[in-house]
Amino acid sequence: MSNAMWEALAATPLPEVRRRAAVMDDLAEVEPVTVTGARRLAWNDGGGQSAVWYFAEDGRVLLLTFDHESSLNLYAEEDFALQESFYEGVPASLVALVRDRPENYESLNLTDSATGRRIHYAGGVFWYDGTRWHVSDGLAEYCRREDVDLFGESGFDYCLGDYRFGQDFTPETVVAGREEDGSYEDEKEREADLLGVREVFARHG
Repeated sequence: MSNAMWEALAATPLPEVRRRAAVMDDLAEVEPVTVTGARRLAWNDGGGQSAVWYFAEDGRVLLLTFDHESSLNLYAEEDFALQESFYEGVPASLVALVRDRPENYESLNLTDSATGRRIHYAGGVFWYDGTRWHVSDGLAEYCRREDVDLFGESGFDYCLGDYRFGQDFTPETVVAGREEDGSYEDEKEREADLLGVREVFARHG
């Protein structure tokens, strides 16, 4: 399974993954949340795309990505069994972090009409076992069966783009990316933003 961003994430030490997740959470102004046994950090672009990280106390990680414009957006399908199948192969203790939990901006709930059980929507489900990263078995199988571009359609490539895995991640690179996107009207506005971004990075040194 070849994907440049996947390989870059796999090559990044976990403390650095967590640092970048904390910085991106702060930049997106998402409130970190402590759930039983884990810390939740998230990013969203304000338009429906998101990346959600659950850093478990035992060193494992659950990562959910969501792109509302992709074929793996199951929000309109209301197919609980299909969404739940995307979590197949992930340890039950990690899935428990997103089952029967309150929904939030990044992760809405899908409810099983028969049982009332709930699980968070996600186009991409990935996890770290303490040593290496995995794509969930259920997601991988569905993408093989339906001939779906796993990393593209899950939102993985887009949602992790600003984390810059495998590249420099500094206040300057963040601001350069924003400048490329046309975020600033003039140099004064750019410099003011750079000062703010530097403060965010300093909080997560």
